[in-house]
Amino acid sequence: MFTGIIETKAILKEIEHENTNIHFTFECNLTHEFKVDQSISHNGVCLTITEIFLPKKQYKVTAIDETLKKTNLKNLNISDAVNIERAMQYNARLDGHFVQGHVDAIAICKNIQNENGSIVFTFEHEIKFAKLLVEKGSVCINGVSLTVFNLSQNKFSVAIIPYTLEHTNFGNLQLENQVNIEYDILGKYINRNLELQSK
Repeated sequence: MFTGIIETKAILKEIEHENTNIHFTFECNLTHEFKVDQSISHNGVCLTITEIFLPKKQYKVTAIDETLKKTNLKNLNISDAVNIERAMQYNARLDGHFVQGHVDAIAICKNIQNENGSIVFTFEHEIKFAKLLVEKGSVCINGVSLTVFNLSQNKFSVAIIPYTLEHTNFGNLQLENQVNIEYDILGKYINRNLELQSK
């Protein structure tokens, strides 16, 4: 379980294909604190560390075919940055919202607008997921906990403050780029319950 509060960024150093899986080697300033078998969120995707390479500050994770199909990890290139968060501690404050690290879908960046103090990003997603978003509700984008506004049937916006822009890969996001979306788990449970009651 994660919170959507990004700790740092990791830089992709190596891509290794093995059948339908991809092994990614990242370099990160927190690598010396990582452990093999530890779960780390990469752009909102929970991946397990399989190897650690010190003192190079590098580590390896593996994404299986199902993960690659549903996330933007398949689009990564060498030197790309991903957002990193370690699993939450249960005795710590929850500064974001409950994030599982299980990406539901991919959304497309359709607009980037400078609003004199923040940057507003507008995303387009499949209309079937519209029921999982509410105005001023939470959504996780590339691992970042954000608040939804300007909600329509298949689009929504989020505002990014300069600090978040600098400390996450939102600073590199361009029009038509794909982002990983995880919808609020509480909303998913409520929607599922309502669907079952209506049958």
